[in-house]
Amino acid sequence: MARRVPLFLKRRSYRQRRLRDAARLLPLVGMFLLLVPLIGAGGAGNTAGHGLYLFLVWLGLVAAAAALSAGLGSDPGDDGEADSPAPPDRPR
Repeated sequence: MARRVPLFLKRRSYRQRRLRDAARLLPLVGMFLLLVPLIGAGGAGNTAGHGLYLFLVWLGLVAAAAALSAGLGSDPGDDGEADSPAPPDRPR
């Protein structure tokens, strides 16, 4: 019976993948948070409170996107995967 070797991922590439996952999830979280006042409004509501909530959610999304983008660098050499493959050579 062959001995199974545990899968080992480099710490940096693992963190890069998790940051990419968080960046992909951020628009969905933002959409949900921006729709919350519409769900709970029920016709009459506190307009100033809803406006403040929307501004704070927007500001939080901008801050989260800035924090995520700072962690996401264009350093594909660490995990051995390039973002775009090299173009194939043309036949002559």
